[in-house]
Order: sequence, then structure tokens, then C-alpha cells
Amino acid sequence: MSEARAQVVEEVDVKREVQAFYDSVGWMAVGEGLYQNARYEDLRPVTREYIRRCHLRVGRHLPSTGRRLLDAGSGPVQYPEYLEYSRGFARRVCLDISLRALTEARVRLGDHGVYVVGDLASLPFQPAAFEGVVSLHALHHLPAEEHQRGLEEMYRVLRPQGKAVVVYAWGDGGLLMRLLEWPTRWVLRRLRRGRAVVDADSASVTLGPGGAPIRPAKATHTYKHNYRWAVAALSTLPGSEICVWRTVNTGFLRAFIHPRFLGGLWLRMLYAWEELTPHLLGRIGQYPMFTFSKPALSKPGVMREGNGVD
Repeated sequence: MSEARAQVVEEVDVKREVQAFYDSVGWMAVGEGLYQNARYEDLRPVTREYIRRCHLRVGRHLPSTGRRLLDAGSGPVQYPEYLEYSRGFARRVCLDISLRALTEARVRLGDHGVYVVGDLASLPFQPAAFEGVVSLHALHHLPAEEHQRGLEEMYRVLRPQGKAVVVYAWGDGGLLMRLLEWPTRWVLRRLRRGRAVVDADSASVTLGPGGAPIRPAKATHTYKHNYRWAVAALSTLPGSEICVWRTVNTGFLRAFIHPRFLGGLWLRMLYAWEELTPHLLGRIGQYPMFTFSKPALSKPGVMREGNGVD
């Protein structure tokens, strides 16, 4: 088998693995609005406001109105804040490799949504079909070689003056989280007695209904590039920026943010720091946002509408 063909086969296998995981496990409901993958998030009351504000931060970089918003790798649209992104759009087009994800998304969006099983690296839409594109924690499920292609596909389907936001995570963890990795692990080990089990990569298991822990399931494929890769990949996309979505990971939140130690206050201070230095914390924090936009047409004329999604 040639090297090129072997790579194609490997990419297909990765996508089948991701699809099978999310159809069978990843989007398995364990409570109202709560899924198996919630173990990767910290849903305690003390962190809720900070996480909510980070979710809403995405909307600032998207158009407020339009005909169509593409949600690329939509999942089940599981958080209430996610619904806000398409509030001013006539349609939200949810694309995902998982049929189960789209079935769950329909429960939340109903007729406001259009649901398409598809590949993030090969979007089945005409150029210039969308005024806005959002992609949340989805790009890293593609084979590493296809991440840039995924960004280019999102740019391709943007209309002139359209805007896109991609939430990502650094493969090297981000400088701040690398510096705090061992203190975080040490504290989590001390806290684990009598609480939810903490897995080896510092992503704690979330407590589900009745306080029972959501047990870890075998994870699926992810690959996360570093900051240098992102700068190169975004260099060809006009109006691109890297800014912060969220600075700290779930392990850090569970280790150091607690009500008795003024956890809510510390998170308000962290959020204020993110607002003051979004580009710095986008680089050294855990979760960056990639934002880019398509320039307006240089000559007057009528733009053909993309089809196949109404």
C-alpha cells in the first residue's frame, strides 16, 4: 500500500472511530441536558458563572443577525448559552459526524435548525453560504493533517463580511497550565477521597444527578496542535486573530476553585484579566479562540446565495 493511500485509510479510520464513539457513548444522556462527555467539564455552582461568561464570549465575534449560521461539529448544542449564537439568524445549520448528536440538537432547536451529517474537513455546502460559522471543541477530533483544511473549509463557506469563531485547545497545554500541572495533580489526589474519581489526565469526573459520579468512558481520537502551528495555519485567513476563550482547564478549577476559599471572586478576577489581555491569555492559557472574517467584495455586484441548506 502506498504512503498516500495508507494515510487516507488512517484518516477514514479516525473519523469512523469518532463517529462510533459519539453515536454510542459520547452523547449518551445521563440526566436532563447532561451527557457522558460532561466529565470533561466542571459544572459546580462556584464555577458556573465563569463558564457561562466564557460561552457567551463566543457570540461577540459572530454576526448578530443573518440568514444562516453554520455550527460545524455542533454536537447536541448542550449548553443554554450555545442557543444565543443563532438567536438572530433565520436558520442554524448543525453539521456533525454523529447522527445521535443531531437528534439531540433537534430537541433543542426544533424547526430553527437544519441538521446535516457531514465531515468538518469537507463541508457539503456551496461557497459563501453562511454569514457566520461557529465550531466549538470539534476541530481537534479530525486527523492532525486535516485541521488546517477544516479552517479553510469554514472560510470557504463564509459570505463576504462573514465571521467565524473556532474554539480550540493547545496540544502542549498552554504555558500557565503546564506550570501548574504538578500542583494541580497533587491537590486533586488529596481531594479525591470521598468525591468523584479523577482520571489520569486531570479531567475530573462530573457529579451527575443525585451526586453520583459520571464514570469515565474510553475516550476517542483527539489531536491538538500548538501555538506556532496555529499562527501558520491562520496566516492565510484574512482578519484572523487568536484570543482567549478560557484560560484554565477543568483540573485546575476542581483543584483550586472552592466556595470556602472565595472561588467565585478569584474567577471574576480571572475573567477580568482575560478581558484586559485576550491575546496574551489566548497564547498562554488552555483554550484559545480562532476568529477570522471574509473581506467584502471589491466590486459591486450580487452574491449568489449558497443552497442546499434551507
